[in-house]
Amino acid sequence: MDQTAPHTVATLAADLRALGLAAGDVVLVHASTRRVGFVAGGPQAIVEALLAVVGGTGTIVVPAHTPDNTDPAGWRNPPVPESWWPVIREGNPGFDRQRSPSHWMGVLAETVRTWPGARRSGHPHHSFAALGAQAAQITDDHRLDDGFGEHSPLGAVYRLGGRVLLLGVGHDTNTSLHLAEWRQPNAPRGHQGGAVRHGDGTVEWLTWTDVLDFDNDFPQLGGDFEATGGARLGPVGSATARLMDQRTLVDFAVPWISARGRR
Repeated sequence: MDQTAPHTVATLAADLRALGLAAGDVVLVHASTRRVGFVAGGPQAIVEALLAVVGGTGTIVVPAHTPDNTDPAGWRNPPVPESWWPVIREGNPGFDRQRSPSHWMGVLAETVRTWPGARRSGHPHHSFAALGAQAAQITDDHRLDDGFGEHSPLGAVYRLGGRVLLLGVGHDTNTSLHLAEWRQPNAPRGHQGGAVRHGDGTVEWLTWTDVLDFDNDFPQLGGDFEATGGARLGPVGSATARLMDQRTLVDFAVPWISARGRR
């Protein structure tokens, strides 16, 4: 167990400011609360610290993805029997911005998603939640066939000159790198499917075509980006944090991906 003194809202806010986060920032956060160490107040305190730093003009963004709402025909970890596929599709209660919890995104993301005043985008696979001054602008126009592209919260963060904070996690979780994939002129595309719950309570299984994401080389990509000096590293609580400008990151990643072909 971490034997340092407990971290608090005040100490975490001081660490974030020392790292370079500032008032008015739009920041996309990926976090492992376990690696931050013992925090008086837990995940709530971490969110309070982020809000204290970005202030009333800033915005916190988190992934709120629901990979359990994807088409079971494509499940591999683990796969399910083909006889289950129609049951899963027909029995799914459907993605709902308020009701559907995120899956595998961590407790900090869920804390932001359920925070009073938070907004969530409507994509049944790749939704994001945002809290702050630009929350509506970031989440309101998430197009179904552009999960991680220009018409997604990632594209909105890019246009707003936002930043990325990796808090105790590596580039394997860095969703902004997907925006660079979506910008490839010949990115492989495939059929997608998911259930959506409408306002009247009816549930519909939707299908669409979008870019197929591939994140196996994100750690190498992120490491090459850091070698340019593009990320600032420092402690936040007991975790190593990485702070970077999203535009600089994505603009580096687009030619990096293109040069390697990858698939």
